[in-house]
Amino acid sequence: MQDPALDPVEVKAQNLNEASEPAAGAGIEIPAEETPATPADEAVEPQAEVEAEEIMSEGEAQAESREFTAESLLADALALLEKDAADISNDEIRRLRQHFSMLHRPTPETGDTEAAAEAEAPAQTETEVKFEETLGALRAKKLAYTAALEAARAANLERKNAIIAEINALAEDTDNVNRTFPRYRELQDEFNAAGEVDPTEETGVWKRFQEARERYSDNLKINKELRDYDFKKNLAEKQALLEEARVLASEEDVIGAYRRLQDLHNKWRQIGPVAKELREEIWASFREASAEVNKRYQAFFEARKAREAENETAKTAICEQIEAIDITTLKTFASWEEVTHRIQEMQQQWRQLGFASKKVNRTLFARFRQACDKFFASKAEFFRNTRDELAANLARKQQLVERAEALRESSDWRKTTDELIQMQKEWRSIGAIPKKFSDDLWNRFTTACDTFFDRKKKAGSGTRSIEAANLRAKREIIGQLSALIAEGSDKDSAIAELRKLQDHWKEIGHVPFREKDKLYEAYRSAVDAVRDHFAIAESRARRERFEASVAQIENDDNRLFRERERLVRALEARRGDLRTYENNLGFLSSKSKSGNSLLSDLGRRIERLKTDIAELEDKIALLDGKIGG
Repeated sequence: MQDPALDPVEVKAQNLNEASEPAAGAGIEIPAEETPATPADEAVEPQAEVEAEEIMSEGEAQAESREFTAESLLADALALLEKDAADISNDEIRRLRQHFSMLHRPTPETGDTEAAAEAEAPAQTETEVKFEETLGALRAKKLAYTAALEAARAANLERKNAIIAEINALAEDTDNVNRTFPRYRELQDEFNAAGEVDPTEETGVWKRFQEARERYSDNLKINKELRDYDFKKNLAEKQALLEEARVLASEEDVIGAYRRLQDLHNKWRQIGPVAKELREEIWASFREASAEVNKRYQAFFEARKAREAENETAKTAICEQIEAIDITTLKTFASWEEVTHRIQEMQQQWRQLGFASKKVNRTLFARFRQACDKFFASKAEFFRNTRDELAANLARKQQLVERAEALRESSDWRKTTDELIQMQKEWRSIGAIPKKFSDDLWNRFTTACDTFFDRKKKAGSGTRSIEAANLRAKREIIGQLSALIAEGSDKDSAIAELRKLQDHWKEIGHVPFREKDKLYEAYRSAVDAVRDHFAIAESRARRERFEASVAQIENDDNRLFRERERLVRALEARRGDLRTYENNLGFLSSKSKSGNSLLSDLGRRIERLKTDIAELEDKIALLDGKIGG
């Protein structure tokens, strides 16, 4: 891995050698050539290695968030077609295609997936046909430009190799220096003017050119005055480039400054050498100025990477929230509309977030779109089927009411009790019915059931002594449960004793009906108190173990961040469960004894979830204090 203390220019410069000064002698001399690092070597972002063309401008980011129509996208495509082929990017063409395709898919926000599913695909409009033709023209124009560019680069490479071969030939002709030197200068100018070659050949051909120039400089001698003049001119040109590089360090447009720096490096390498005693000094100054620009460029990508990571986390959380919605619990129009409003709010949050990293951005959007489409498709199906389902549910409940009313005067206590209990379970399993019938049927059903059980209670007065004994036994169990906390027992033995007492409770028979609910609530409270008591101790132990594990990695921000991400995912899962329980709470009725029992049990589960959420939030807060600290 590259040492972060070294900037890109410094790292690459270590791989290049400055040409040595030719030996001074009488008569005509040839200057030695410098070998500065090539821009292709120095201009690479150390970690991100992101092509400059992939950077989205502010204008493009704004275009990504605006509303599109087929006409506006066609206008954009036509405007792009008017540009030079060099200014047209494949990303722009692909983005136009993506937005145009998205216009013809069902829109998640509206939830109108029913109409989209039922409608037949319409024939292409004139705008759509024109758009496809324009995209085809754009691609053809871009392909033609690319082919021409590759051909030109190949021709440039052939020309530059020929120039290098001619310079090598001049280097061997040591007897005709006065005649060959002007041609040597012309060849250098021709090489610099020859144009770019394929990036994979750039470094190699440049090194061969440098070696040829160094060979010419080492093997021939140029007139001393001509050499000094050339050095002086080269020094002035390089000093001008140095000043431009220093100004770029304060340029507000980081990307523009980086690109301009690459131009300066191209110009620098085209300029010949300076006096030997100044070579290292001016190159070090230019490299230092370049390093400042490269550091800002690197910082820009690191900041963007951090933003993308935050956006990825936020978008993943939104997807998880939508995917966690249990549509099986949505039984009413109101509940569907409530969840629809929540999803629309999350869609608005999604639009306000920026891009995630390029490798996951499209995957995340596809996941988000799929989750929304799934919800709205289910909603459309619910609205189609609800009317028939409500009618079927109404018929089933009417049958149960009629059967319950027929049994309320029965004296077959055991058989009728079992049948009514089974009917009550079936009632709870039946979905919603039209609201105008709901209260009336429920009252008739509960009245019939209560009438039978009141009659059974009066008929069973002979069992009161047994029920009284059972009541005393169960009260003793409640007392023993409370003693588990007071005795200070260890957790394992206390839990084992708790299970024995629970089994004993189940073995004891019925208690007086009027004491049943109150006694059971006391029993559940005692059991919960035992569990909560040891859960608090266990929670404290878990907290201490967690603090100890954090202390071992507190100097490693990467491990701390990964642990925090794991806890955040667990926290979101608990919050999703809590929302599900709270939604289910609205479907339970407290008008009956069984309804009260279910409500109490659900309430306890909700409280335990809230305790887990608080513990996770506490751990995350602890990690936040360690990360970056």
